[in-house]
Amino acid sequence: MNEIIMRAEGVGKSFGSVQVLKGIDLEVAAGEVVCVIGPSGSGKSTFLRCINHLEKIDHGRLSVNGTLIGYEETDGGLHELREADIARQRTRIGMVFQRFNLFAHLSVLDNIVEAPIHVNGENRRDAERRARTLLERVGLADRADSYPNELSGGQQQRVAIARALAMNPALMLFDEPTSALDPELVGDVLDVMRDLARAGMTMIVVTHEIGFARELADRVVFMDDGRIVELGPPDLLLTAPSHPRTQAFLSTVR
Repeated sequence: MNEIIMRAEGVGKSFGSVQVLKGIDLEVAAGEVVCVIGPSGSGKSTFLRCINHLEKIDHGRLSVNGTLIGYEETDGGLHELREADIARQRTRIGMVFQRFNLFAHLSVLDNIVEAPIHVNGENRRDAERRARTLLERVGLADRADSYPNELSGGQQQRVAIARALAMNPALMLFDEPTSALDPELVGDVLDVMRDLARAGMTMIVVTHEIGFARELADRVVFMDDGRIVELGPPDLLLTAPSHPRTQAFLSTVR
């Protein structure tokens, strides 16, 4: 069995009186692609943000590569780490958002090398060499000197993927990476993600692209009302789901 890269145990999260996550249990193995689907408001994006501690969990435990994220266990309890320590943990968890979150004042190349240089302490020449290799990988080798506002949405999202990969993450998180794109731009981003999946990158993808989930996911998770309702291989869950709620949801998106 492959090593477990991400483990969630009884993860709970509330915003005020609204309980958004209600005891999430999930393990993701090395090299596995897990796609998370479900209706808006089901807690999918919140769960992703909890994995790298952009949102603090209220209950349970989250670990990546066997290390608790955001907390340390001392005196029989969990205590939140210092922000500097959390930032170091995040370097092993790449995240690509719905919106691209590129630095508008930096060139494409500088967007990618910023974190390796200033967080990991790499020398600029090595960081730039790897950044150019990543730009070639995402089909943008000729746009290193461009600025974000000179790129299409799909190109900006591919730069965001290259930026996340520049930190050599153990786990990549994608939060509906194509939802903000015009339909004709979706394909190029999905092609990059297909390449990552085939190369063995461990990925958790919140998506509304059911075709992508069917094609490349090892497992699909269906979430509703803050819970994992059903999970399984795509050829089973997406074709013959067992839970009525999954059946009802898929009947609206096929």
